[in-house]
Amino acid sequence: MARKKEPSDEEMMLFRKTVGKVKSIKNDRLHLHRTPKQSVTTKVSKPDFYQSPHDTPNDALDLLSDIDNLEFIAPGLQKNTLKKLRKGFFGIDAELDLHGLTRTEAKSQLTQFLHDCLLEHYRCIHIIHGKGYRSPDQKPILKNSLNQWLRQYPHVLAFCSAPRHAGGTGAVYVLLSLMDKHNQ
Repeated sequence: MARKKEPSDEEMMLFRKTVGKVKSIKNDRLHLHRTPKQSVTTKVSKPDFYQSPHDTPNDALDLLSDIDNLEFIAPGLQKNTLKKLRKGFFGIDAELDLHGLTRTEAKSQLTQFLHDCLLEHYRCIHIIHGKGYRSPDQKPILKNSLNQWLRQYPHVLAFCSAPRHAGGTGAVYVLLSLMDKHNQ
């Protein structure tokens, strides 16, 4: 068993200097004093579910290939949330398959699907967009569009490419915020 090294006088002086003045405590109980919270009233507008996402290209987003992973987390959320989503921690409440749809059809279906999911208080959804093998130049049009559209919805907290058994880079798991019942 190793012996403890006693601090030198120099180390003790440095410690005392760093800690500063110390006073002894009379008792070890902590008394909490609650201060009344000021009420803040904000008018919460009813969300517009049918507001279509913008189709203007976002220069900050790089175009993805069929093998690239999708990943997004809203500001203020912990990265651990994205890890849990990726591992299927939340469980899938609903699924949407956009295979074979045009961009316009997919956008319409997505808007309606997100609206329905929020009304049903679904937390985690699975969207299959495909890898774009039948698209011109085999570029994943729906995948890139989803990457842009989902970022625009205020109720989308995070999304990531699904695990291999659930579609891999041809599908996404989406985590939604739960909507208050009075905002419906």
